[in-house]
Amino acid sequence: MKRGHVGTAGHDCGESPADTGPCEEGLAVYRTALREGRVPRGGVPPCLWRLHLVVEDSGDPGYAVPIAPAAATFATMAPLEDRLAEQRRAVDSVRAALSAFDAVYAQEQDAARPPLVRLVGKDVINTALEAAVGGCRHELCTVQPGGGRPESALAAALERDLRALGRGVRQRTVYQHTVHTHGPTMGYVERVTAAGGEVRSQAEVLERVIICDREHAFIPLSDGPPGGALHITEPSLVRFLTRYFEQIWERSTPVPHHGPAPRSPIVTTDLQQTILRAVVGGETDSTIARRLGMSRRSVAEHIRKVSVELGSGSRAQLGYLLADSGLLESTG
Repeated sequence: MKRGHVGTAGHDCGESPADTGPCEEGLAVYRTALREGRVPRGGVPPCLWRLHLVVEDSGDPGYAVPIAPAAATFATMAPLEDRLAEQRRAVDSVRAALSAFDAVYAQEQDAARPPLVRLVGKDVINTALEAAVGGCRHELCTVQPGGGRPESALAAALERDLRALGRGVRQRTVYQHTVHTHGPTMGYVERVTAAGGEVRSQAEVLERVIICDREHAFIPLSDGPPGGALHITEPSLVRFLTRYFEQIWERSTPVPHHGPAPRSPIVTTDLQQTILRAVVGGETDSTIARRLGMSRRSVAEHIRKVSVELGSGSRAQLGYLLADSGLLESTG
């Protein structure tokens, strides 16, 4: 590649030691100097002087003598390293200055951001969730009541959750036991657990909760339009919800990630006891079904089997027999 002329006419050299290599004439003159011990000064290309590969012959200023590249390295590199060190100091200084402003920016942003934001509408909620989960760096905790989820919701959640897992985010989700026989939800569980997620279930969870990095939390609105959510950034509330999640997590049972399968004895017993306790408490089949994410028919079938086993002829008698049967005693 042709370079601009520097110094002696006819010598095609780069303008600094950082240029890509010496000119062809420089290589040839250096080889001659090594063979003959010196070369006429006027025939030395500028690149050899800049790289300190020749010095003036102390005995005859009209000639130049060659220097070994190893010996020339310090003289050539020292100025470059000094400039590099100066640039590094400048970078560190700028970074320190920006860090001070970053702290001020973060404080003002936190002060300007309301700790509670009401979100209404599917698009608004999804946008806020995408932003929170997309910015999640460490941990994503989710409680999903209501049994199996709609396939459209699972598809959107799967894409979002796999991206988070790919960034190394720890993801933990708690469902109700009824998901064990819900094909689409178990398909989601299989994909998520294969990517490193953790999924557990229990008979009953009270509310949907999503917590990102223990800094953002989302819960349903209880006094607004159906489907609304509350976005929480108040640290005390987020800590409270995180403790709520941890308690649920510790009491839950790991979900197998091999698709729909018969419930394990632990899950079956837990689900049955929860139903039977609700019967003793006087709840209707419909109320129990909503609470456990089951169909009313499934609840009625559970109760029918126990009624036959205990010889109960009425709901009131069943409640009395259950209380006296020992079936509701803790198995743990």
